[in-house]
Amino acid sequence: MRTTFQKAPFLWVSKENEIYSHQIQLNNMKNVSFLFFVLFIGVLFQSCNTDSSKNETEYQCPMKCEGDKTYPEEGTCPVCKMDLKSVKDSPVLADEISEESIFNLTSKWTDQNNRTIELKELKGDVLVVVMIYTSCTAACPRLVADMRNIRKDVGESDNVNYILVSIDPETDTPKRLKEFAIENFMDDEHWTFLNGSVEDVREFANVLSMKYKSISPLDFSHSNIISVFNQGGELQFQQEGLGVDNKEIVATVKGLVK
Repeated sequence: MRTTFQKAPFLWVSKENEIYSHQIQLNNMKNVSFLFFVLFIGVLFQSCNTDSSKNETEYQCPMKCEGDKTYPEEGTCPVCKMDLKSVKDSPVLADEISEESIFNLTSKWTDQNNRTIELKELKGDVLVVVMIYTSCTAACPRLVADMRNIRKDVGESDNVNYILVSIDPETDTPKRLKEFAIENFMDDEHWTFLNGSVEDVREFANVLSMKYKSISPLDFSHSNIISVFNQGGELQFQQEGLGVDNKEIVATVKGLVK
């Protein structure tokens, strides 16, 4: 009995120590499990953010053949076959336009890709504009050559749009304008050919101070003017004549795209 009485406290203390040690181990395991859980959530959150950032970039046809439709990956437009451009690359502009801007005109036009547009959709680009008709065999071929030379001297720029407006909308249908663009190596996203109603063409010509009149069913007498508009649609420079040195017009365009 004495021996049993002496060992009992020792056994009780040992049992308490064992239980306490076991509780510590359980607590440590819980802490480690919680730490792994926190790390897992952190990695998962970071992965979600990475995937989200990857999907932020959207791509769109530069000619907007399908309106405002965007794509999640690079590719080509199913309509005009041009390379899709990142929407982020498009400049964000204020909605306000000045009273002098051609973007105040509400006329609707059809381009060489048979897309209906308004002039305000060209906002954000420097515009180099000329009015021609495709059956012309005198002045217009020279104006077209001047436009190509201007583009060559300006160099590659995503923010310059070269616009050719037909003064003979009955003959120069969108299909004919497309053919003309291809024939003259002007069939990329930097070139826009416009067909409009007789009234809208006349209104636009008046804005440019460009004079023209029909002298036969397929022939016109007209001014030879190339105009430059800034990104807000305001007239910046005009060059009149054929075979004129393009240095000033090129300098104007380069100054606007800086």
